[in-house]
Parts: sequence; C-alpha cells; structure tokens
Amino acid sequence: MTLPGCLTWRKFYTGSVKGLKVFAFYLAVLSVFRVIFIFALSDYWGAGTGLGDVWTALSRGTRLSMQSAGCLTLVSFLPGLVMHYVSEKWEQRVYAALNGVLLVVLSVLFVASFPYYRQFHANFNQMLFTGAHDDLEALFWTMVQQYALPVRLLGALVLAYVLWRSLRWLLTRPWPVHARIWFDGRPSLVVQWAGRVLYLCGCYLVVLLGIFGGSLGWQTAVDWENAGVTRDEFLNEAILDNPQAIYRAYQLNARMLACNGLDFTVEDIRSLAALHAGRAADSDDLTVYLQRTAQGPATAQPPRHVFLVISESLANWPLLEKYQDIPIATGLRALIAQPDTDYCPTFLPNGASTVSAVTGVVTGLADANLYLTTMPESFAAPYPTASAPQLAALGYTTNFWYAGPATWERIGAFTQAQGFQHFYSRGDFGDVPGSVWGCEDEYLYARVLAGLDDTPSFHVILNASNHSPYDVDVAVKGFDVAAVQAALPEALREDEELLRELGHYWYADRELAHFVQAIKTQYPDSLIVIVGDHADRYHLDKQPVTYERYGVPFIVTGAGVHKGTLAADAAGSQIDIVPTILELIAPRGYEYQALGTSLTRGNKCGVNYGFWLTRQAIGKADTVPLVSESLTGGAGPAIDQQAMQDYINAIRSISWYLPKYGPILDAAKLQDR
Repeated sequence: MTLPGCLTWRKFYTGSVKGLKVFAFYLAVLSVFRVIFIFALSDYWGAGTGLGDVWTALSRGTRLSMQSAGCLTLVSFLPGLVMHYVSEKWEQRVYAALNGVLLVVLSVLFVASFPYYRQFHANFNQMLFTGAHDDLEALFWTMVQQYALPVRLLGALVLAYVLWRSLRWLLTRPWPVHARIWFDGRPSLVVQWAGRVLYLCGCYLVVLLGIFGGSLGWQTAVDWENAGVTRDEFLNEAILDNPQAIYRAYQLNARMLACNGLDFTVEDIRSLAALHAGRAADSDDLTVYLQRTAQGPATAQPPRHVFLVISESLANWPLLEKYQDIPIATGLRALIAQPDTDYCPTFLPNGASTVSAVTGVVTGLADANLYLTTMPESFAAPYPTASAPQLAALGYTTNFWYAGPATWERIGAFTQAQGFQHFYSRGDFGDVPGSVWGCEDEYLYARVLAGLDDTPSFHVILNASNHSPYDVDVAVKGFDVAAVQAALPEALREDEELLRELGHYWYADRELAHFVQAIKTQYPDSLIVIVGDHADRYHLDKQPVTYERYGVPFIVTGAGVHKGTLAADAAGSQIDIVPTILELIAPRGYEYQALGTSLTRGNKCGVNYGFWLTRQAIGKADTVPLVSESLTGGAGPAIDQQAMQDYINAIRSISWYLPKYGPILDAAKLQDR
C-alpha cells in the first residue's frame, strides 16, 4: 500500500524547505540592512565607541532579527504551504506576491530609516503614531521638499525588486543537503529515518530561535525592551531592525493610550488635595497643596553622598521574625540591628512591577493608571514632585544607575527627562556577567563605587539579579543550599525552583550588605536608603497572607540615622521615600514639592495601585467599605473609613491629574478625555 503523493515525506520536505529558505533570506536581509545602517551613520557613534561595541550590536541584533524573520516568513509560508498541496503554480504565485509586498515594505522602511534617525535621533518610535495626528498634507510636502521623497521611494522600489528577484532565485535552488538520501531508497531505512529526524530537529530549532529572538527559551530571549545593552545610544537603536522598531512604537503607543486615568472632577481634586495638605481649598494650583517645608537635617553637616537602592524583588517577608532561621537575609538583618540604622516593616511598593517603582521614585507620583514612561508629558519637563531636581537644588549631582539596558521601558530617556544629570546602564559596564535583565549585582555596585569622589552626589541604583530566570550561579558564589534546606519545612526541601529563588534573594542580600559596608567605610558621612521594587514573586506559602505577599522593606542607615529616626507607627509607600530623604538632609526651612510624606514626620499610611497599609493592618483599596486585614491574616482592627478613603483618593487623583494635565486645575481639560 502506498500513500497518496500529497502525504509523502518528499512533499513535506519540499514544502517546508521553502519556508527555511525564506527565513534565512529575511534574516540575511535584516542583518545586512543593520550593517549598512550602522556604518552609513557612523558619525552618530558616541565618543569611545569601537568595533567591539559594533560587534555586540550586530550579534544581538541578529538574534533579535530571528524573531522578525520568523514573523515575516509566516506571512508567505503558511498560505504557500497550503498551496503546495494544491498546485505548484499557485504556490509560486503566493510566494511571489506576498514576499513582493513584504520586500517593498521592508525596503521603504530601510530607506526611510536614515532621514528618520537624523530627524528624531531614534529608530522608528512613537512619532509614527503621534505624528499621524499632524497635518498630513504638510508632512507629505515636507518629505518631498526636504527629504527627496520621490528619489528615495524610487530607490526603495529598485532595492525591493532586486531583493525579490534574489529570493525567487533562492527558492529555485536545491537545498544544500541533498534529499536523495531520504527519497531514493538506496540507503538503508535507518539512514533515511536518521536523516529525517535530524531535519525535523533542525526545523524545530529554527522555530524556537524565531519565537524567542535567537534563544531557545523565554528566560534568555532577546526582545525590544532588553536589546539595548551597548553603551552607545545609536547602537542601541540600531540593534532594533525596522519591524522591531515599529513594534516597539506600537506597544509604547498602546500603553500611552491605555493611560485613560481615573474619574475625578476638578472640584473633587481640589477638596481632596486640601484635605491631604491640611489647609483650605482656596487654590486651583496643585503645587500649593504639595508644598512642604523641611524641619531640619539629621546632622549638622549634610551627607556627602545619598544612595537610594531599589532592589529587585526584595520582599519584606524574609526579614520577619517567623522566618529568621532561614539564612537568606543575614546581611540585611545584621544591618537593621546596627545603631545607625532604622527600619520600617510596613511599606508598600508603588505597583506590581519594577517600572512602577521607578516612576514612583523618579516622579514622586503614585500609580494612577498612567504609563508615565510612554507619555509625551513626561519628556517635556520634570514634574514638580520629581526627585532629581530637588536633590540637585541642594547641591547634589544626580545619577541613576541601572543594571539592565537603557532601552528597557525607555528608562534612560525617562530618568534624564525627569532631571537626572547622569544615567548609567549595562552598556556602560563592559563585558560583565549577567542575565538578559541586567548584570550581576556585585558588578553594578563595583561600578558605582568606582565612580565616587568627594563631590556631593545623589544616586538611585536599580539592580536586577534577583529576577527570573534566576541564572546567577549562587552555588559558586557561596550559597549554602544545605543550610537553607534544613531550615525549610520538610515538604519544601526538595523544591529546586524555590531553592534557586531563595538563593538569589541570598545573593542580592549579601551583595547589598557588602555595598553598604563599603560605602560606610569609604564615605562614613553618607546616607543610604534601601527599598524593594516590589514583592509577590515567591514565598514559602502558596497562598501567603496579604501583608507578607506584597510588603517590601524600607531601611535607612548611615549619617544621622539612629533607632527612632522613623516614627514608631510609621507606614508608607514609595512616594514617601524622597520626602523622607529630604527631611533627613535638607536645611530647616527648605521648601520642596511632594505628594508623599516623610516617615520621620509620622506618616502612618501607605497606598498603592491596589492596597492600603498601616502599622497594624492592610486592605484592598477598591472595596466599599474598606476591609481591614491584620498583618498576620484574619480580621484586622477597625479603621477610620472616611479618612482612609480620602487619603487614597487624594493620592490617586493628584497622581492622575498632575502628570496628565499639569498643576493647574481646569475643568475644560477634562471635557475631551
């Protein structure tokens, strides 16, 4: 019995091999385009950029383009494969037509990318979407007169034709691995099937590389958010091929459009702001209600350096007494015990992700359904409550250090637009160990230490090691897995995934403690603040109580700090960090803008995107009435419902209106939303 011709191995092989050829062709085209783009615009290379940096950009870009090539291939391969089983003539027509369209689009984008970069100093970005609201006729004539649109378009069409002819030629060439060993029947059956298995494995490998951006799994996948790892902004943009750049623009624009905010009237906001400030509702200028006056510094001389470490997934639960026998937080426990350290165990992150922590610290605003790193308003000028300008006004040079790529969440551009004078990311650190999310903590801290001198400075440091895929070799670093196993409940001792996660908390804790000790040794007149960016990643319990699940630690240590520096009943969230720092270092009478309140001045409540927290209780912020839960689970103490609701609404409404519409309350601005 013989199979129908359409079901034979030969039919499958000849159909699938066309897809592999198309994939290889698009990958080659995108890679060549990248090489041309980088060297044609070499005058945009930063000072000190060398061929090593270029090679990093090319190799990482090629990995990313595997994803683009895979998507482009599917456009013609799937319908082409269907036609392959119907009619060879129609298969050829499908490939010719669909790839012709794609190559025209790619060629036009490639030619357009040169003037686009010269104009915007970026690969294709949100301007593609925001610019669509401009005068289209004016844009058209600008492209004709200033950028020679007809000539460039003609060149793009010629390029597309050459590429199209090249692809058609490639599709008619025999595959390098001769199919005769699988079809002719001359070799043994074992050889035939061995060859077929190898071919299928090769196809599977290509599929994985296409899905995960040059990787075999999501843990090490390259995508547009983590691609930019060089120290050169131009090369970071060049890593993105044109389809990836447009996808980035689409994603960022979608996030911006999702910033629909909340539902408050200007009357609501005015009265809530007045309640929050403890004054009369007699102004339409929100900055009046955000004005604070420092009560005086903690030391006669202000700290020489101020460090704010935002530590990845630094949950508070390992610091609780009930978990003290698990040796993963010994560094921070020892630090908290020191006389020049104070600690608030009731503290909330600004949101559920790292970017919310960044925006909370950088802007001083709470999470209010606005994606601040995508909003044009965030790049126009620093917000009144932004941290960097207020620290700079006190004479500090402001620096932001990030373990990962500058392109992640536009963090480099965002922090600098919000007033940070210097931004450093993985591209500035050289070839150091790390994951797709960033370099290992010890190398980040080493770079910070190496950059210090006697000039007063403020540093925000965002690390990344305690993050999936949890691929730091903690055993080599010295993690005593046996000691941790012995302290765990018996049912968890063989949970390898949990042990790997706990090992990364241990590593983050150890390196953070080493960094703090190094600062205190070299610059004892410094202030150091430590906070987790968020929690809720891993826990010993499958269903931890709310407080243990979401709480992060808040630790202050160094010059002027002592037990009792923070109020005994203090609680807060990440918008309260910078006010606390300013109250510790600013001279008496110094005026600053803040939505949050210093924990040295008795701030008793923290609120974020979904929860409120006091020293005794926690609860969801969106229930009516608010339900109090104790920190250990179960029913919590009664709260003042109206006062808590007013506090939540004040934080949210101001954090929504101010970044979206500015500090002046104006009902007309809300009419078109």
